[in-house]
Amino acid sequence: MGEKETADVSESESNVHHRSIFEDVDESPSAELIGILAELKGVGTDELSPLYSWVDSLISDLYSSPPPAETQAVIEFTYEDYRITLYQDGHAVLMERTSESGTH
Repeated sequence: MGEKETADVSESESNVHHRSIFEDVDESPSAELIGILAELKGVGTDELSPLYSWVDSLISDLYSSPPPAETQAVIEFTYEDYRITLYQDGHAVLMERTSESGTH
């Protein structure tokens, strides 16, 4: 492997962010996700496009009445140039989509 290959891997990994969706129990899971995205993008939450109501419902259902743990439910969607993966245990992975990396 050359140095360029190593640099590419490091660069792509810097576009992946791991967060917990349950950090603030005063907010809904969708509101927490919006807050995380606003922080990553360096903007206010009011500057983000609305989260579609069906996604909001899926996120709420995943955490308010989750399936059995052995199901290992996952929701994955694209929003605000991020590929977002939410796991029922509260782990969230947000991968920034860049024009160089194409679609994920």
